[in-house]
Order: sequence, then structure tokens, then C-alpha cells
Amino acid sequence: MTGWLLAKYAITALLVVLIGEVARRSDRLGGLVAALPWVTVLALVWMHAEGQPLEKLARHAQYTLWYVIPTLPMFALFPGLLARWGFWPALGGAALLTLLVFGVWAVVLRRWGIELL
Repeated sequence: MTGWLLAKYAITALLVVLIGEVARRSDRLGGLVAALPWVTVLALVWMHAEGQPLEKLARHAQYTLWYVIPTLPMFALFPGLLARWGFWPALGGAALLTLLVFGVWAVVLRRWGIELL
């Protein structure tokens, strides 16, 4: 089991480093590669390989959708904040916006029976 866990960590870390290297070389390609749901795909692969039921995999993918949507405004706001405030304040402001939007999103979805929190 330890070897499996180490392999998962190594492959996941390699993917994150690879995405960072692509982004360093090309803004457009880096944005595309970073926007792809690599972490979710890896999580689904790891869950499947570990024998998780298909229903659990489907729920994971479904909840990922609901969690991704409130992060989108962050990507719209961050570039403008970055130009005005610098990196760390812009990142913090974008993160706070994401938390706020997520809270509102969770309340809205609760009306349709989707519980995020």
C-alpha cells in the first residue's frame, strides 16, 4: 500500500510541475493545460483503481462541477487586481471573492436540494 501511495504522490506532483513548466513557457498553452481538470481526472483514476463504487465516482464528478462554478469570477477579477495591488493582495482579494461567491452559490443550490456544505 505504501508503494501505491508514493506512486500516486509522484505522478500527481509530476503533473503539477509539468503544468507549471508549460505555463512558464507559454501563457496561452499554460492556461489551457491548467484549465483542464487534471486533478479531478487523477482523483477519479485513483478512486477507480482503489475500487470505489461507480456511484461514488459519479458523485465526485458532479460535486466538482458545483464547486468549480463559483471559482470562475476569481479568474476574471485577478488580472485587474494584480495590476492595481500586486500579487499577494490580488491573490488574497480573489480568494476572498471566491469564498463569498461560494457561500452565495451554496445558498442558491440548497433551494434545489444540492447541499455543498
